[in-house]
Amino acid sequence: MSPQLLSVLVLAGMFVIATILPINIGILAFVASFLVGTFMLGLEEKEIFEGFPVSLFVTVVGVTYLFSVAKLNGTIDLLVEAGIRLVRGRAILVPWVLFVVAAVLTALGTFTPAAVALLVPVGMSFAFRYRISPLMIGMMVICGAHAGAFSPMAVSGALVFGIVGESGLAVSAAVLFFSSLLFNSLLAAITYVLLRRRGEESFVERPGSDDDGALPAGGGGVATLVRTERRVVTWQQRATLLALVGLVVGALAFHLQIGFLALAAGAVLGLMDRDNLGKAIDGISWPTILLVAGMVTYVGVLEHAGTIEWVSEGAVGMGVPLVVALVLCLVVGVTSAFASSTAILTAVIPMAIPLLLTGSLPAAGVVAAMAISTTIVDVSPFSTNGALVLANARGVDRARFYRQIIGYTCAIVGLGPVAAWGILVLPGAF
Repeated sequence: MSPQLLSVLVLAGMFVIATILPINIGILAFVASFLVGTFMLGLEEKEIFEGFPVSLFVTVVGVTYLFSVAKLNGTIDLLVEAGIRLVRGRAILVPWVLFVVAAVLTALGTFTPAAVALLVPVGMSFAFRYRISPLMIGMMVICGAHAGAFSPMAVSGALVFGIVGESGLAVSAAVLFFSSLLFNSLLAAITYVLLRRRGEESFVERPGSDDDGALPAGGGGVATLVRTERRVVTWQQRATLLALVGLVVGALAFHLQIGFLALAAGAVLGLMDRDNLGKAIDGISWPTILLVAGMVTYVGVLEHAGTIEWVSEGAVGMGVPLVVALVLCLVVGVTSAFASSTAILTAVIPMAIPLLLTGSLPAAGVVAAMAISTTIVDVSPFSTNGALVLANARGVDRARFYRQIIGYTCAIVGLGPVAAWGILVLPGAF
């Protein structure tokens, strides 16, 4: 049996065990990384740990720590109330506000995980307070971030245009941007319609006395209006708001690592609030970090084994252009659910260039479909975006919420790439 096939079977076995038994799959992934890397591939310890997601680790720790401080000093409540006032008390419209803000941030150049990291904690606190589905709000923030991710100014957009431009293919920037914008807007609308009434059942904990105010009646945010009273803003809250603005400016204007910025801001703010300083670290979601770090480390081992290239080359070797495009969309979708979308785009789009140069398929449609297929699956809890949603959810049964995210991810992985192929590639092939 080839190392590539065996490594895939080990991955499948991890999912089976973690589904049947209450064990963090990150632990299994670290063990598998050692066993497969050492005994099957002959990797050194340093090579195995090359896949450890240092940047992701710092981002999740930093952001969840900062927003834990912000929650303890009451700043999150202020932001929630501001969101309510922005839509004139219509709580159920706040997810669309978050969607639009996320799209604008990424379209202007904010890296997608950074935009999600900024908005998800606010959205999760809002969902908890007003009993709106946290799954719906979290997924809509991610959809919004992806909606703007392929503008010419965006990180992912610039990457794809650079790769395609070097090949000599003519792909319109407008086609790629608007394809992603419209596709993710449609996905957000479907998510909103299907999940907006499932808020109350998501929670196992009621808001405390600090979250007083009118709660929506009748199933998670169906009520039209929510009353909020303006609170007196403390100097700690003003400092926290200033820190959050600095976080946005640092990530957007200077492209600084948001995890380090968040850790620094959280440490300074924590020292200003000595009473809650020791409690803030409890807000870091260590189980989520273990899960994500373990899985991404194992994906690094898969890359050493050549498993990802093996699957992609097998798809390209099928021969029929239209089928190859579909298989590539599915392959990048499945792979990107566990690995870096940026890395997958960089690795797989060049593999499709020879096929596109034949002129048998619409180049812009194939590139857009692959780009969308690669990014929409970042709702996975094994990616930075999905992990941030899982880590910041409040008042939920985490095991149950994890299963809900997995279910949503499976639907996206199974249907999203096919839909992207059907909408963007199939019509242009005839």
